[in-house]
Amino acid sequence: MGKTISFRPVTMKDDLLRLHAWHQEPHVVPFWQLNLPLDAYRSHLERFLADTHHTLCMGELDGVPMSYFESYWSESDIIGRYYDVEEGDQGVHLLIGPPEYLGQGYAQPLLMALMRVQFLHEETRRIVAEPDIRNAKMRHIFEKCGFRFQREVHLPDKTAALMLCERETFEALDREREKTNVEV
Repeated sequence: MGKTISFRPVTMKDDLLRLHAWHQEPHVVPFWQLNLPLDAYRSHLERFLADTHHTLCMGELDGVPMSYFESYWSESDIIGRYYDVEEGDQGVHLLIGPPEYLGQGYAQPLLMALMRVQFLHEETRRIVAEPDIRNAKMRHIFEKCGFRFQREVHLPDKTAALMLCERETFEALDREREKTNVEV
């Protein structure tokens, strides 16, 4: 990819206006439904930053913020009611904010990098995702990162594709990707 991927924690001071703007983007609105007025969005972000089962981070390419991730403990999240959750399961949400970063092949390496971080937790054997069933592009990215479709689930805010990635699947995929990158 030729770029450095990094993650940093979301802060109100640095990220409120940026995230609010990203949630107004036409490619984000249908799937996140957070195109709120700034004050309402501020309240939403304050709640999420205070929620200890979520970790919110900005994804950066060469130090430039261009993506947003939510990592969460599945058993403390609503998704835990929709599948046979195991202790240590984590979930992930992601979005690429600025439209100029769309279609550039960044989503997969960003997601793989975050998954590496999630799997650093020894107790994490699986990562769950539940993209909107209509979001074929994100479902495809999740599949390329080792997630397998389980079933359609009806959440309060969307109909989702419940997808799981097992640690062994991810590690095999990651090893293969490393081998390919070394040989190129």
